[in-house]
Amino acid sequence: MLKRVFLLLMVALIWACKGSNNEIIPVDDFFKTQDKAYYRISPDGKSLSYLKLQDKKLDLFVEDLATGNSVQLTHLNGKSISFHFWTSNNELIYYTEDESKERKSDIFVINKDGSKQVQLSANEKSRLRVIEDQLIDDKYIIVASNKRDSTVFDVYRLNVRNGKMDIAAKNPGNITEWMTDNRGVLKIAVASDGVNETLMYRENENQPFAPVITNNFETTLQPIAFSEDQPNILYAISNVNRDKNALVALDLKTGKEKQVLFANDTLNVVDAKYSRPQRKMLFVTCETWKKEKYYLDDSTRLTYSKINQLLPGTEWKIMDKDKMDKFFVVRTFTDKNPGSYYLYTASENKLKKLTDISPSINQEDMSSMKPISFKSRDSLNINGYLTLPKNRKSVNLPVVVLPHNGPGGRNSWGYNAEVQFLANRGYAVLQVNYRGSTGYGKSFYAAGFKQWSDKIQDDVNDGVKWLIAQKIANPKKIAIYGNGFGGYIALNCLYKNPDLYKCGGSNSGVINLFSYLKTIPPFLKANLQMYYEIVGNPVTDTDYMRFASPVFHADRFKSPVFIAQNPKDPRVNVAEGVQFIKELKKRNVQVTYIEKEEGPNPVMRQQGRTALYKALEEFLQENLGKK
Repeated sequence: MLKRVFLLLMVALIWACKGSNNEIIPVDDFFKTQDKAYYRISPDGKSLSYLKLQDKKLDLFVEDLATGNSVQLTHLNGKSISFHFWTSNNELIYYTEDESKERKSDIFVINKDGSKQVQLSANEKSRLRVIEDQLIDDKYIIVASNKRDSTVFDVYRLNVRNGKMDIAAKNPGNITEWMTDNRGVLKIAVASDGVNETLMYRENENQPFAPVITNNFETTLQPIAFSEDQPNILYAISNVNRDKNALVALDLKTGKEKQVLFANDTLNVVDAKYSRPQRKMLFVTCETWKKEKYYLDDSTRLTYSKINQLLPGTEWKIMDKDKMDKFFVVRTFTDKNPGSYYLYTASENKLKKLTDISPSINQEDMSSMKPISFKSRDSLNINGYLTLPKNRKSVNLPVVVLPHNGPGGRNSWGYNAEVQFLANRGYAVLQVNYRGSTGYGKSFYAAGFKQWSDKIQDDVNDGVKWLIAQKIANPKKIAIYGNGFGGYIALNCLYKNPDLYKCGGSNSGVINLFSYLKTIPPFLKANLQMYYEIVGNPVTDTDYMRFASPVFHADRFKSPVFIAQNPKDPRVNVAEGVQFIKELKKRNVQVTYIEKEEGPNPVMRQQGRTALYKALEEFLQENLGKK
């Protein structure tokens, strides 16, 4: 009897131990390339296109939805598909790029059965943006390209029959955005002097563009769609004369708001959807700690409520739809699940699963992403997210702080492979939406200008101190790591606060603000003055920019540093990074350095990410795992 009781106790103890420890998930499982992705549906809703991993590369496939038969359209070698779309019921266009720094591109048009492929361009060094993807006069699409001048985008009519590009509007040098109406007529241009943006309009293509309204770049005025029923009315997301974004109807003749379709002093509109078939605005999306739809149309509310019932407990968004709004490609996700792709048929109220985004991830093994809020040292309300490791008491945990990239941007609720990877390794992960982050209103965004080495870092540090005060963080086991501008913030926080951070790292991070401004692409030069306002002016703010750049402070680093660089990244000065590392090592700073490639090839990208996160895992374990 005693033996039996002892045996039962041992079994219970073993299971208790199993339940108290996270199972370590392989690095590859978090960062696997999707087997199928980028689904698009034909205008008539009869065919579905997608990219499928084939022979270590993504190729283009088309499925006939009635029969289920699929056809492989491409057999690529040396180039990867950047995007594709349907331009008619029977034709697709796809755009490829190679692995070089120039990202040389090709454009092809091909029938959905794989016949009649026509190459429209070859080995172009220029960039191309699609403005209107539906065929006009059965042969044209409207695109913007910087082929004439690398610093500006002109508008062209691209003939998909012979590849000829006829210029439709020449950029005088200051136009940063173009927009057509719902019939493909070019009517909107946005001009910028780098600080102020002017919305320009013409009623038809025989008229010159005339200015409508001018705003400082801090102000949002984002065109969404033209009204089909009211001439000269543009629907736009706007925070003109308000702090938070609203959806308005703008009179293009007067520059005045004719109607406010949705506004709320506490909600920020981040997206809005217009239906061409229904000729009206359907809903807006607002983001607080999560995104939420607010409906402007009862029939859409009813349709979307049906999808909600079919997908309980998940977030979802429509990635594509047919011309008549009968078929929808839906992507789902949660904070613990990368999600799946579905095809929704409105008439039958049915979902058909197309694929799981990452089948290797079991949501039961993932951690919840919870919203947090705290006061900065100057009493500003700062928001963010905290992800705690599973099956661990939320007390005295090792922490990895992840400042987000910038300028601008924000952390958002949803599945984040990097966050879940770190939580699975036993770390609490802190993400702070510091001042200067978008999505919290105009004044919060502007509060971060030229504060990269001051109040922005204070916000991040205050978040860490809040976590310590909550007894969640082990004050002796805190690391900080980021990508891009997040890496820049991490390095500055690391050397300035050796008592707060045990170690830190940067992935393709900015280390020199002067070099960062020099690497801004030619086609963004019109916005250079805006970058000067946000980051700093290399002529008038020389002392500040030098003070704010980690590369000039190698002598102040004491804690271990992790640095990763992509040698093919045109925005990163690799040689400067290597020299910085040499300076750190001269001063006996422990440095872990890794070069990883993240080009367009998905398999190479996965290999680069796997190498990066294995090295980061070892670095964190070595520096935070010690007793």
